[in-house]
Amino acid sequence: MAKVLIDPITRIEGHLSIEIDVENGKVVDAKSIGDMFRGFEKIFLGRNPLDANQLSQRICGVCPISHGIASSKCLEGAFGIKPNNNGRVLRNLMLAANYMHSHLIHFYHLAALDYVDITALLQYKGGDSKINNLKAWVESEVKAKKGRVDAITAGAPFLPRYEGNFYIKDVDTNIDAIAGYVKALEMRMKAHKMVSAIGGRAPHAIGLVPGGVTQVPTRAMIREYKKHIKEIENFINDVYMNHVIAVAKTFKDYFKIGAFTNFMSYGLFDLDTEDKKFFLQRGIAYGTKLESFDAEKIREQVRYARYSSGSNLHPYQGQTEPQPGKGGAYTWLKAPRYDGKPMEVGPLARVVVSYLSGNAAVKSEVDALLKVFNADISAVFSTLGRHAARAIEAKLIIAEMRKWIDELDVNGKPRNSFDIPDTGEGMGLVEASRGALGHWIVVKDKKIANYQAVVPTTWFCGPRGDDGVKGPVEQALIGTPISDPKNPIEAARVVRSFDPCIACAVHVVEGDREIGTFKVC
Repeated sequence: MAKVLIDPITRIEGHLSIEIDVENGKVVDAKSIGDMFRGFEKIFLGRNPLDANQLSQRICGVCPISHGIASSKCLEGAFGIKPNNNGRVLRNLMLAANYMHSHLIHFYHLAALDYVDITALLQYKGGDSKINNLKAWVESEVKAKKGRVDAITAGAPFLPRYEGNFYIKDVDTNIDAIAGYVKALEMRMKAHKMVSAIGGRAPHAIGLVPGGVTQVPTRAMIREYKKHIKEIENFINDVYMNHVIAVAKTFKDYFKIGAFTNFMSYGLFDLDTEDKKFFLQRGIAYGTKLESFDAEKIREQVRYARYSSGSNLHPYQGQTEPQPGKGGAYTWLKAPRYDGKPMEVGPLARVVVSYLSGNAAVKSEVDALLKVFNADISAVFSTLGRHAARAIEAKLIIAEMRKWIDELDVNGKPRNSFDIPDTGEGMGLVEASRGALGHWIVVKDKKIANYQAVVPTTWFCGPRGDDGVKGPVEQALIGTPISDPKNPIEAARVVRSFDPCIACAVHVVEGDREIGTFKVC
């Protein structure tokens, strides 16, 4: 048996390491290890509840809009108010633009280099100046690395990666995907501009407040937002979707690798102000069995996490007390559970729940993709299924954005007013791009007495629960074939398909000492 430590996992947000045991060419055990202390909740205590709107967005620079909306919603619960219709629509538009930004980051700038050979660019003969500039840079990097024997970095000038026979072979496909990588940078910038048109700036919007947003929907704002939609939509439909399919055709085995079958969605994009109707549905799925969602069944367990107490507590009672030397603990991530079970959250969970709920648009896209690969619904419970779900989601969301803009009451009030009560409790459930995000607040004497954020990556990268059952990423790794324990790219592909954001899940690292010696991959 070979014990393999991938430390850290690169091309994700934050600091994550994965420990796997490999026997007879397959993973037989796995641990997901968050390497920093999650301390953000401690910062909120004793502050004005309104501070949560801005502080919570600093939890993550990729999905701050989701955190800002979740915080606004939990404050609304504590204050006893609802957003007005303009506020609801404006939030949807901000969140949708942030989704475009985040989904493109994940595929092109984080995950694609697990499949695409950057050195194929050396054979580019076209006239695109940006690509030629990149080609020249690749040439200089490859030349500088000649003679090195490091299997991880040799010949890998673009980003750290495993070196070997792991990538797409077709030169034209590789070059086209690299051109997509470059173009996606521009599309992400435009998505950020759409966020800032409503929120005042990006990534951390200043316009999110309880009751809605601060930005009055003017015609100038709408024009600024609209002018980027068509270009991003064309890129998603004509470039992004094609590249996901190209990867899937080359690596079909990954429809059978990385499976997990417990799914949870809080519901994506409010279609009313009562938090009951959603563009993508709310629910729980165990394989193809659909159940209704009940927020009272959420708990956080810490038997294997480096926290001193408070296991199996609902977030309203949640505690964040660090215990670095705790026996048996191996991570700073807690282990969220729904009805005692680990749950995968994110695009695949949303697509599965919506598909099983009868969402016609989702069903049409999923069935069409399954037809291309002559597969049944079980194929989406996989590494490639997660990539496909993000692309499907992006395609469906961007098609709705113009419709939502037309719902706005131009120059109308963007929010409802509120007063801060002496006491109150509130819950804010939102679907971040990476999955189910919940904020819970307890207000006493007009101050924050407790605040807990249960974030997507904690759900899927969390450790074993109190019962010893592994978390979703840990389970998804079991059975993954590893061709070379010294170059375990197969495990990295599975982990990155979830799109971990450890910055959300943990926040603080101890300074003034050496943490360790890391192998980069």
